[in-house]
Amino acid sequence: MLFVPRIIHGAWAVSRVLDEDGAKFHPEAWNSNANIFFIDQPIGVGFSYADYGETVSTTEEAAKDIAAFVAIFFENFTKFKGRGFHMAGESYGGRYLPVFAAAVYDQNAKLLQQGLTPINLTSVMIGNGLTDTFSMLTSYVDFQCSHASVAPINDISTCVAMKQMVPRCTKWFQSACIDHFDAIDCNAADMLCTAAFEMPFFASGKNPYDISKDCEGKIEETLCYPITQHINHYLDQPEIRDVLGVDPSVTANFSSCSRSVTTAFGQTLDELHPTVDYVAALLERNVRVLIYVGSYDWVCNWVGSERWTLAMEWSGMEEFNKQPLRDWVVDGKSAGKTRSAKGLTFATVEAAGHMVPYDKPKESLEMVQRWLAGKPL
Repeated sequence: MLFVPRIIHGAWAVSRVLDEDGAKFHPEAWNSNANIFFIDQPIGVGFSYADYGETVSTTEEAAKDIAAFVAIFFENFTKFKGRGFHMAGESYGGRYLPVFAAAVYDQNAKLLQQGLTPINLTSVMIGNGLTDTFSMLTSYVDFQCSHASVAPINDISTCVAMKQMVPRCTKWFQSACIDHFDAIDCNAADMLCTAAFEMPFFASGKNPYDISKDCEGKIEETLCYPITQHINHYLDQPEIRDVLGVDPSVTANFSSCSRSVTTAFGQTLDELHPTVDYVAALLERNVRVLIYVGSYDWVCNWVGSERWTLAMEWSGMEEFNKQPLRDWVVDGKSAGKTRSAKGLTFATVEAAGHMVPYDKPKESLEMVQRWLAGKPL
């Protein structure tokens, strides 16, 4: 299998696409003090492809490829050997990253047996992540019907009906998806509860990635952000594909989402397998974990993320839970709320949506720089 790594350096380091005119200078680039490479994964997304048509349909399958790629990368780019390695992702990355990082960590034992240098896995950074689908679904009631973010967006009768579904869905999820995973029963619970909690939101016309705004364009075409079309067009230019090293055999246009991969993962119910236990296991092995969430994001909101971080069972649970939320500050102003203990940090980014670096570039860069330096937010 072949992944397409995009190593960011030089002029690429400080550019981003904002409109149809292409890339422009971006002073808040995350790699101001770090080397970054992006991996188009799982196979079939972005510019990635497989020589013989191989596919993956679960996060666990994809993790094997990621671990193999990371080992190969460091063996070939030897100047990076031994350096702190931080794995980052957002959205469905909340499911991916804990499993991927665990695979990289566990692979180190094999690398040592083969006389190779182990990967210095230092931390995992998850932005607006879907790490626990069930906590997130039931949190939609809080997000739509209280002042958890903005003023309530649904009417009272709708909110009451949603709230009444929470105990039923929580109980069903626990018995069918967590205590013992039953594919048919768990899928039925997910379908019923997803409809109960999500339909009222989408009827509002709000942007699921930023509840403070209405959706711009058709969500299936723009993801509520017309800028995504500019990015797609930019990446499809022949000269840009050449710079990125895209293999000529990849003839399809760049797309932000892959329907075939989405379908494959959907058929295995991949989303219905929380990865909270992987996060706990990484923390027990001294791999730091940052969970950051834009306060305006609905689809992977801060309420659901905070709930699973507080409910997670690990040796630092008691100390983490007793920490009050406090302001973290940038240039003398609150940039959000945070709680931290024993290597785990939870943080909100005030007035940011699902794409935190896009909405709050200055604050998100400060957050990342502090995290990479091992400093508290």
